[in-house]
Amino acid sequence: MKNMIKLTKMQGCGNDFVVLDYEEFKKCGLEMSEFAKKVCDRHFGVGADGMIIPKETSQADISWYFYNSDGSTAQMCGNGMRCFSKYVWDNKLVDKKSFSVLTEAGIIRPEILDDGNVRVDMGIPILEDKKIPFKGERRINILDKIFDITPVSMGNPHCVIFVENEPIEMAEKYGPYIEKHEYFPEKTNTEFVRIKSRSEVDLCVFERGCGITLACGTGACATVTACVLNNLTEQKVKVNLPGGAVFVEWQGNRENTNKNIFLIGPCEYSFVAEYML
Repeated sequence: MKNMIKLTKMQGCGNDFVVLDYEEFKKCGLEMSEFAKKVCDRHFGVGADGMIIPKETSQADISWYFYNSDGSTAQMCGNGMRCFSKYVWDNKLVDKKSFSVLTEAGIIRPEILDDGNVRVDMGIPILEDKKIPFKGERRINILDKIFDITPVSMGNPHCVIFVENEPIEMAEKYGPYIEKHEYFPEKTNTEFVRIKSRSEVDLCVFERGCGITLACGTGACATVTACVLNNLTEQKVKVNLPGGAVFVEWQGNRENTNKNIFLIGPCEYSFVAEYML
């Protein structure tokens, strides 16, 4: 009989993830990146933007393995962090609603709120080119169109672009080219942002290793950082993504960027199932 692996499907604003315990993963007999590609495949697997596996650590309350759907790793994922936080709390892998998580982007601190949303302290946005990493100008030429860009890192690289057209159309056309542009030696997530008001924006993200997703938490944070730095919004912003809305708050400004940024949004279970290899 084939191996059966118990797993959970979760989503935050439509950004979806397969979450499973490490003991379940060991049953598959595959490398973790290989299994991530297999289980995230939307035709032959469960289908997801990424795979998350909790793991123990002595450096924080808990840690994780995080893989994109193409088998690559990501330093951080805001929507994934919210789903992960609810999963480890509900499964008693942590014993408090506010805790620390070790990621490749450092220690992240989520808090499960009484209304079911999760508030995540996403840390301080990184704006230094070398640390993003970014090697280029603040303008980029893609398909003979010149964009002004704001590079930001939320532990993973982002390229924020303000547009007047429909963001998803811009992401479809230009996202694949910017992701692999030479300005970004580790590739990049790309945010196409339309300003609605001083407190609300529309956003579509072409994610590194995934393509267009329904939501991106780190992308929402990078976007608000860029909005504030370019004096386009206030410091608390509703971010409308294709899969729903999140709220981002950053008390930083041009004179003082050394402030933590916070992401608040929903996360939900889709189903629990046994996956047959």
